[in-house]
Amino acid sequence: MRIRYKPWARKELEESSFYREDSEEYQGKWKNEFARAKQPLFVELGCGKGSFIAQKAVRHPENNYLAIDLVDPMLGLAKRKIEEVYQAENKNIDNVLLTRFDVERINLILSEKDEVEGIYINFCNPWPRGKHHKKRLTHTRQLKKYREFLKLNAHIYFKTDDDELFTHSLEYFKEAGFEVEKLTYDLENEPDFWENIQTEHEKMFMEQGIKIKALIAINSLMKHEISIK
Repeated sequence: MRIRYKPWARKELEESSFYREDSEEYQGKWKNEFARAKQPLFVELGCGKGSFIAQKAVRHPENNYLAIDLVDPMLGLAKRKIEEVYQAENKNIDNVLLTRFDVERINLILSEKDEVEGIYINFCNPWPRGKHHKKRLTHTRQLKKYREFLKLNAHIYFKTDDDELFTHSLEYFKEAGFEVEKLTYDLENEPDFWENIQTEHEKMFMEQGIKIKALIAINSLMKHEISIK
């Protein structure tokens, strides 16, 4: 999603206590950046304006959350959204961090030492043209990278409005050694599917009559059981 330049974003991020700039320096050490280092760590890939991660983190103080995006304007908006949500709940921001990085190279900032319990992928770019499919965050190539830092039996939570991306992703997960535990082609009408936090994109798509597809996949194989290319 394109977004206008925000001249204030860079300065606010640099001054924020819950933003980390040099992501690669924290590989294998992310838990130490949280007030409660022993808590389970979850990661959102492409956090956008931060609506999802802000609500998820404030509802679950028993977990730690790392939200990643590539552009300062998005991260700036996410930072403000987190502050807004935590202030409304009268809580300190101590279980969520933001960082800027290219998710296609995610294994440069996360490793098995980070012991990630789960990944959230919400409405990522579907990259519809065939030659761009490898850029998809759910492509087999990417999923194999995630397996390098996910704990055994960790989960990936994925939702999209795009039918083709969802269909292809079912194959991608299988190829990468994940087991799809649960899936739906109409998330709105399955309220017990998971704790769903609607994003701005999700609400927009639903207003247009587009059904939201979602799945939960589990990292059920040991690393040596599938080749990483």
